[in-house]
Amino acid sequence: MEHIAVVAHSGKSLGGGLAELRSRLADAGVDDPLWFEVPKSKKARKVVHDALQRGADLVLVWGGDGMVQRCIDALRGSEATLAIIPAGTANLLASNLGIPHDLGDALDVALGGQDRRIDVGTVNGERFAVMSGVGFDARMIDGAPKSAKAKLGRFAYVAGGVSAMRAPSDHVTVSVDGTPWYAGPATCVLVGNVGTTTGGLVVFNDARLDDGVLDLGVVTADGWVRWLRVLARAASHRAERSPFVQMTRAREIEVRLDRKSLYELDGGSRTKVRRLRYGIEPGALVVRVPR
Repeated sequence: MEHIAVVAHSGKSLGGGLAELRSRLADAGVDDPLWFEVPKSKKARKVVHDALQRGADLVLVWGGDGMVQRCIDALRGSEATLAIIPAGTANLLASNLGIPHDLGDALDVALGGQDRRIDVGTVNGERFAVMSGVGFDARMIDGAPKSAKAKLGRFAYVAGGVSAMRAPSDHVTVSVDGTPWYAGPATCVLVGNVGTTTGGLVVFNDARLDDGVLDLGVVTADGWVRWLRVLARAASHRAERSPFVQMTRAREIEVRLDRKSLYELDGGSRTKVRRLRYGIEPGALVVRVPR
């Protein structure tokens, strides 16, 4: 039988909360799992390492994309399986994997699903599974109040998005697989391991979690009118047809900025940098998915 560890963000909720999760695990015969609760996702890395040292081979993560990302980063070099209970504000990885947003159904997948190997992206030495970017998306995420996220969920990003649409362009230089690819003004550079983002917007039509490459998009739209045109294209699954979007795919990507800027990965803000170096680890993560 698998040795299960639960790594939970104590501030996130789904269904009847962590009490229901404990009860359902007991009903399934999991009476004494390793149990860790953390108040912030950045504290998850340490407890995952602890769980692995204590023999866990199934890490059940309770939280959103930010929590899952921290756990994926901590699983580097491990063959333990990751299972997700999508209890966060954004649960894009779970959605892209077909994991239901229901405690009971998600737990059924965690305990009785099948294992799948997926790729993991890296940026400046840190792993991610969904998307990372600089510009619009980083400003939108940074501008969403944490208190509003708890009450409004993903709708809390609307205010940050409106503000981000008004931000000026930055000059960026992008190389792909060691070759110069783009140089000029941009309001967003987005790198994805999946294709679908918040609100069901399809940013990268051909993105796959196991294709061994990252998808790259550079957006040059400035002002809310042009941004609305870009978002409308994404809503109709045709983002690549926008005159303000350029796309490609690569295994290695380097982004250089003319000034230090915030960036994000899997919905979490990171410190300002002037250079982002992306890579891909094909098939590096084992994750539990529906049969």
